[in-house]
Amino acid sequence: MASVPMSDDSRFGLRRQVRLSGPLALDGGAALGPVDIAYETYGAMNADGSNVILICHALTGDQYVASDHPSTGKPGWWWRMVGPGKPVDPADYFIICSNVIGSCMGSSGPASVDPATGEPHAMRFPVITIADMVRAQALLLDHLGVDRLCAVIGGSMGGMQALTWPTLFPDRVENCIVIASTARHSAQNIAFHEVGRQAIMADPNWRGGDYYADGRVPSAGLSVARMAAHITYLSEAGLTEKFGRRLQARATKTFGFDADFQVESYLRHQGLSFVERFDANSYLFITRAMDYYDIAEDHGGSLARAFTATKARFCLVSFDTDWLYPTTESRIIVHALHAAGAPASFVELSSPFGHDAFLLECPELNRVVDGFLKGGRA
Repeated sequence: MASVPMSDDSRFGLRRQVRLSGPLALDGGAALGPVDIAYETYGAMNADGSNVILICHALTGDQYVASDHPSTGKPGWWWRMVGPGKPVDPADYFIICSNVIGSCMGSSGPASVDPATGEPHAMRFPVITIADMVRAQALLLDHLGVDRLCAVIGGSMGGMQALTWPTLFPDRVENCIVIASTARHSAQNIAFHEVGRQAIMADPNWRGGDYYADGRVPSAGLSVARMAAHITYLSEAGLTEKFGRRLQARATKTFGFDADFQVESYLRHQGLSFVERFDANSYLFITRAMDYYDIAEDHGGSLARAFTATKARFCLVSFDTDWLYPTTESRIIVHALHAAGAPASFVELSSPFGHDAFLLECPELNRVVDGFLKGGRA
């Protein structure tokens, strides 16, 4: 099918940002406007717009799904899935990935400037939900002239957005791929997030969120928050295989509180590198959005009822070592989809990498996504 010429249209390409007038009505009762959205697009849209895929990122992700990150220089966070010869190939699909509102990579968030005051929003930014993120993505699609999605795909928090799409916009989604995710945040997950938030807010440099003016950021608190969260992304088997109880660059224990063990050094590195690319207030707002996430609660307590209006096909993928969003969470979604009469397939994949498996080398995941997308176009 012929593609629409897009090379001369400034809306399309890498490192794009748009300011939409809004206002965007939020679940919490506030309204956000204007709405800034940073995004990237890859490939070209078919003449009938039938090949558009929206990819949704996880908590600390961004719009750089398949291009080098401008700050770190690292390849896009899902380069294994998106790119030439990959399941989501820009030669076949028009691919969109946007930074969620509340984040800090160009979309409206606590670090962005409030036009009304000329100062960063900080903690005056309104509390948002996963559904609010999806509604902002819908505004972006309207701006890009996209009426309907061939597929929406996401893992972890991205999976929450993907699953929310057909509940809010049942006529705009044909296929939905949800990887390593859930239909609601559990008490355990909320607890881990609260530990991270309290670490940030206990940092003397947090100062109620007003730390932007002098650059003295709550890096210690954010680093601890990242360390705690990162443990949940891994598996015990993976940690044992990678680190065990091996010491870090020393022959004996120091009998002190330096990073004696390799796993300690690894977590400290993860925390320190994270503060260089992420905003502490954004971490507060996004984790709170995830904690509020409960699709059944938003539909009278019935998860099945959430999907009665959609005609989309669904693909659910879990990993056997993921204890953050275990396979039982995916099965709950599949049962609800079947109860709603929605076509849904499900597979549990084996991986030693825990929750992070969807971001790492996993040929089986690529085969599942590739086969499901091709099946939907047959």
